[in-house]
Amino acid sequence: MPGRKELPSTLERSPAEAQRTWIKAHDSAVKQYGEGERAHRVAYGALKHTYEKVGDRWERKEKGRKAPSDPQSARPRQQGGRSGQGVDEKASKQHLYAVAKELDIGGRSQMDKGQLLEAIRKENRARTRKARSR
Repeated sequence: MPGRKELPSTLERSPAEAQRTWIKAHDSAVKQYGEGERAHRVAYGALKHTYEKVGDRWERKEKGRKAPSDPQSARPRQQGGRSGQGVDEKASKQHLYAVAKELDIGGRSQMDKGQLLEAIRKENRARTRKARSR
């Protein structure tokens, strides 16, 4: 399977079910569109319906919720939209606070939902960079 060979490092540290979701969507997209960036975007879009990025890995969404995480995942490719970078923007503030606590983000008790989202995105990027440099 080409998807298994191209599995992103963040997914290598994620549950097997998340890996299967990404691989299945990637391989299907390769058959339809060919190898390349589009196949990866399709695979991430499928992954974001049931998983969210926490640090340098992907975890099941709050209460197993299944829905697009951000405007880009919710729209057809031609319409575009902003990416939530794997953070579930539709999650409750309580859930985002719990994720921020798990990631040890300082000042989280004073943050509103938008600030929590941005702080989690920033910490996710930093942890992914650190994990890739090992």
